[in-house]
Amino acid sequence: MVAARKRTTGVTTRRAVHRPALFARCRLIRVRSSIHMTTKHRIFTTSFASVYPHYVAKAEKKGRKKSEVDALICWLTGYNQRELEGQLKKQKDFETFFSEAPKLNPARTLIKGVICGVRVEDIQEPTMREIRYLDKLVDELAKGKAMDQILRT
Repeated sequence: MVAARKRTTGVTTRRAVHRPALFARCRLIRVRSSIHMTTKHRIFTTSFASVYPHYVAKAEKKGRKKSEVDALICWLTGYNQRELEGQLKKQKDFETFFSEAPKLNPARTLIKGVICGVRVEDIQEPTMREIRYLDKLVDELAKGKAMDQILRT
């Protein structure tokens, strides 16, 4: 429905203009969004190596170091520095990166808060939750939090 302006005696009022095509499009969108989609989110197939420089750049822009970003990733996933570099060279996607992680840190469940407008603890899909945990850790690093606080020790 689109509002049209009608001018009567110097007073502007709004009246509704009926557009059936617009309603049909809205109804179609509602139906599509209510159907459970089985396609994966695009981030799952994105190479971790392509996003990693952005994590480092975000931290360095705020005066933090690449080694601190690496420490966060290693803490979360259980990779050591050599294994992390190997994963970056292999251009593994996020889903594979987290599924091949040696030992996900059990303290990662203590990570709480909002990232990209969504509460991290409310995310149901496990891989997406791991990705958001990493995003949250990098955000906290960029905001200047101490490493001890970030690593929940």
